[in-house]
Amino acid sequence: MNLSQIREQFPALSQKVYGKPLVYLDNGATSQKPRQVLDVLQEMQGGLNGNIHRAVHYLSVQSTERYDRARATIRDFINAASVNEVIFTSGTTGSLNLLAFSFGQTYIRPGDRIVITRAEHHSNIVPWQMMCKRTGASLEVWEVEESGAMDPKKLEQILDKQGRKPKLLAIAHISNVLGLVNPLREIIRIAHYYGVPVVVDGAQGIVHKKVDVQDMDADFYVFSGHKLYGPTGTGVLYGKEKYLEEMVPWQGGGDMITKVCLPTGTTYAPLPLKFEAGTANYIGIAGLGAAVEFINNLNSFDIEAHEKEITSNAMKALQEIEGCKIYGIPGTYYGQVYEKAPVFSMSIEGVHPADIAILLDKLGIAARSGMLCAEPLLERYQLTAVLRASFALYNTQEELDFFVESLRKVLKMLR
Repeated sequence: MNLSQIREQFPALSQKVYGKPLVYLDNGATSQKPRQVLDVLQEMQGGLNGNIHRAVHYLSVQSTERYDRARATIRDFINAASVNEVIFTSGTTGSLNLLAFSFGQTYIRPGDRIVITRAEHHSNIVPWQMMCKRTGASLEVWEVEESGAMDPKKLEQILDKQGRKPKLLAIAHISNVLGLVNPLREIIRIAHYYGVPVVVDGAQGIVHKKVDVQDMDADFYVFSGHKLYGPTGTGVLYGKEKYLEEMVPWQGGGDMITKVCLPTGTTYAPLPLKFEAGTANYIGIAGLGAAVEFINNLNSFDIEAHEKEITSNAMKALQEIEGCKIYGIPGTYYGQVYEKAPVFSMSIEGVHPADIAILLDKLGIAARSGMLCAEPLLERYQLTAVLRASFALYNTQEELDFFVESLRKVLKMLR
């Protein structure tokens, strides 16, 4: 993989901060965008702009074609069975809130149980808490082990508890803190054995792993565009058609209806429009389609090899730093292999992560500090904050080396 050529496609990477070349290591929060995406956004914002599905004039037709093409591109990208299973949203958070409302209104009743893990992002916790308050359901937690792995026996105990199966299991593909790749096939197999559908938060997973929703057998898989080199305000909810057909809409408005009759005779549009009320972010979605096309033009095996090398080298270098503890160690746990994505959350004895991040910033390094929207997980490790460096396909070994060198320099200043 020619990293120099790839990096040239990302204008943001060539800038300087505080007079230093930018080393962007906050990809877990949001990624930078290639020219292929920026060109689509500029073209449509600057002229090819017409509201979709609502008119027969040229601009509307062109915008509609790009919107629909993006859906087909993403359908192929994740191997959904149909474009009807690809719902456009504002992001992972929007997708999960849609699910929590629509799935909850359709299937959840007082006394039902919902299962999540302690390793979830707040976006895969709070919507389910809100749903439980609305419906009278209860939330149960599948605990995380010290390693960051999940014990499947504990899951089975939860699923078979009192002979009353939960109505849903929600779990991340890759934790945004631990960086560990959960063995989803096995987890989903266990859940389905007990008749429990599974929601997968793929915000990190879609970036670092090849996703095949049919092979994985996920009932729902959600992700954001802005972490996948696409625009902010874009996202995808994949759902098996059998569920989407039964679920009630989340929002009402234009484009999600077949016929509106007063006082109560409104009927809803077929999938996928049933869940896409109002004026869609059609320009952003066209940009997301361009981002996926950009990724498709690269060799997925080369990307995987590059990320594995970065991950291996980073683990080795960071573990050599005195007092540095990495959360999420790859290995074999409970008979399952836990790979690690290039996402490294760490604490360093005697130094606050925010102080490190501030000084790294002055050296041109963009890293993240704080709770990472995962407060329950950090509580598991008795932490209030961590430092995170998260890498993308455009990050280089030289950037990793500079980060480690700079981290050592900063620690000498702070200790």
